[in-house]
Amino acid sequence: MLKNWINIFIYQIKNNKLFTALNVLGLSIGISGLIFALLYWNDEQSYDAWNPEKENVYQVLAQLSDMPVTTNNPVRLKPHLESDPNVETVVYADEWYQKSKVMYNEQKEFVDKIINAERGFFTLFPFEIIYGNATSALKDENGIAISEKLAQRFFGNQNPVGKQIKCFDTMLTIGAVYRIPGNSSIAPNIVVNRMKNLADPTQNPGLFVLKLLVKLKDPLKADITRKMLEKVFYDEIIVRSAKQAGFTPAEMVKKIGNFKVYMEPLSKARLHSVTDGYPEGRGNYQFLMIMAGLSVLILVLSIVNYINLATANAIKRAKEVGVRKILGASKRDIINQFIFETVLITLFSILLALVIVEVVLPYYNLFLGKNLRIIEAQFYIQLIIVFIVTIIVSGIFPALYVANFETLKVLKGNYERSKSGVWLRNGMLIFQFAIATFFIIGSSIVYEQINYLSNKNLGFKGNQVLAISLNLPSSYYQGENVGKNIFGRYETIKQELKKIKGVEKVSTGLLSFDGTDHSFWPIWYHGVLFKQKAIGLDYAMFDLLDIKITKGRNFDPKFASDTINSVLLNEKSLQLMNIKDPIGKEIKIGNQSMNIIGIVKDFNLLSPEVEVPPITFYHIKTLGMAPEINRIYIKLKSDNIQNSITEIEKFWKTKVDTEYPFKYDFVDKEYARTYESYVKQKNLFLLLNIVVILIALFGLFALASYSIQRRMKEIAIRKTLGAETNVLLKELSKQYILYCIMGFLIALFPIYFLLNKWLQNFAFRIDITITPFLSGFIVLLSLTLIIVLARAYQATKTDILKYLKYE
Repeated sequence: MLKNWINIFIYQIKNNKLFTALNVLGLSIGISGLIFALLYWNDEQSYDAWNPEKENVYQVLAQLSDMPVTTNNPVRLKPHLESDPNVETVVYADEWYQKSKVMYNEQKEFVDKIINAERGFFTLFPFEIIYGNATSALKDENGIAISEKLAQRFFGNQNPVGKQIKCFDTMLTIGAVYRIPGNSSIAPNIVVNRMKNLADPTQNPGLFVLKLLVKLKDPLKADITRKMLEKVFYDEIIVRSAKQAGFTPAEMVKKIGNFKVYMEPLSKARLHSVTDGYPEGRGNYQFLMIMAGLSVLILVLSIVNYINLATANAIKRAKEVGVRKILGASKRDIINQFIFETVLITLFSILLALVIVEVVLPYYNLFLGKNLRIIEAQFYIQLIIVFIVTIIVSGIFPALYVANFETLKVLKGNYERSKSGVWLRNGMLIFQFAIATFFIIGSSIVYEQINYLSNKNLGFKGNQVLAISLNLPSSYYQGENVGKNIFGRYETIKQELKKIKGVEKVSTGLLSFDGTDHSFWPIWYHGVLFKQKAIGLDYAMFDLLDIKITKGRNFDPKFASDTINSVLLNEKSLQLMNIKDPIGKEIKIGNQSMNIIGIVKDFNLLSPEVEVPPITFYHIKTLGMAPEINRIYIKLKSDNIQNSITEIEKFWKTKVDTEYPFKYDFVDKEYARTYESYVKQKNLFLLLNIVVILIALFGLFALASYSIQRRMKEIAIRKTLGAETNVLLKELSKQYILYCIMGFLIALFPIYFLLNKWLQNFAFRIDITITPFLSGFIVLLSLTLIIVLARAYQATKTDILKYLKYE
């Protein structure tokens, strides 16, 4: 029996090559789209899955009223946590990775992803220890633990424990070599413990200084610890500050707000964190869900396409079914046969889908910035589930449809079924039109929004502005007059850069355009606290970025007071504090009194997801912030930019930084990366749009072909009676135009609702107009007419005698 089924299947393929190819290709495209989504999903879900402590490890996050959530906490919390009976381990660490030159004998490398943490780090992240001892590796500031990959680069296959390497200009003894078992929220190349003074409350009394991680004995009691910390924040900061300022705690809360503490488990940090809490960053849960949802939608579209083709093709196989029933085949046998054929088609489709994925995967990894591979056992289990579900959904209905043909009717030549079967096919075709409409219009709206961000006036011009990282030797940060020494070195570099041909302006500022700086400062005006950004910068920074001064004046070296007590506000800050006639008015940054000398036109500093923040600008020397200088900005002339960069690089490598590689970025490109994930969503939408249209057109072509084939005798009779070609074309295509309109109307509400919700991510967004809907309908209708009319025109040119000779 099985051999007979295979022979029939091969016969059907030979006689329906085109439609079999369309079936396999359509299903394989849908399955490959789902495979891509599964690979991405599995990778994001795998973060910290290897860690047995993931449910017990929590990061402590704090938020002061409407300020952004911060991962940094005061070290004065430590004694309170250590006295909490539910806290097993407390670990303070740097929030982000550091980098340093690492030397062993004559070999040296620049190593990034260095984490500075207390000795309990490996109890929270129990990496696999290859050599040494995790407990003692970080017992003091002389110890260091390195990754297996780094150890191989320096020592080959030798055991390096006990050997000394130079890191942060200090000789450190290797105490352990570790291997990270899987994706981890903290995945360092090096772990050091330079926390002796940083984690000492008497040495570091600041409010938000270090990342705080705790390991709890009972995660169910995490909320008790959270409430305890909120009380500590209140007692240690609100009450103490109120006493020092001569206010009551209630008055202080009214002035600065209150603290809210979050206890966030490691198991949820990757996809559901309220902020970018770990050095490896936060996953884009929205993008993940969009990709998963669209991939499932495309697979459903492919399955609908398959069912449509299979049921339409059933007419041609009705006589076969009738003969088999006469010869004794049961209804169950017919169903099993057609399900078997679906199994083979699906198997071919999955194999082709795996080939497509293997070919496209390098580009997909580049698109996501990942290194996904088809090797995990979990993926193959998921693939088997997809295989089974596809067979069940796409195989059972066509099999039942064919098996229910009435034997006597089909043997007499009556292949017609009930109108319900026809309407079901037509309903699925309308569903395909609806999905295609969603993608066509949706991709148009997404494209318009990203194009709007790309061309929006940001309030600054950064297309000819270089941002260069400044790495000064550690000696500049030691001893007295650190700020004076660093600023002096910066001034020397600035003057030398100005001599290079093509350099127009040089300046510096404690600002970046990568969207990561969410820090706020306390700004006081008439005794009222306003939480704003406060940014230190040098003269000419506004001119360099072409940022406009709307009132007053810019910082000017002619005025000595500009480096002592002068500030400029942006328009948002002026609006927030509601200052009338601001020039000459006094505000305070912390306890420092400052005079307003100018108003700066608002410009975008953060990503387009948020509004322009209120900002106060001061000269970088004013508040002793010169030691924080880590970037130099250079405005280049428009002619021969590449030659200018080459000259700057030569100067930099010989006169400024002979150790670290020369790295630069254009400011406008840096800002563009703040909405890079949305650009990826746009590209994904456009790609899937093409895929969906192709699948829908496959189905439309096949269904139109079968429909017209069934009406060939009618066409022949009409032509014999004198019907013109254009009349026949109109008659054959009008039902598909109706289905197109119905699918378009069905998709309107989901498109508007979902795309409007997506646009709510942006503080700067387009309005949804009627234009993309009209253009989408025109595109869909045009494609429909091209396919249907082409097939119908071909039918009208067929030899009519072929269909009338038996009449």
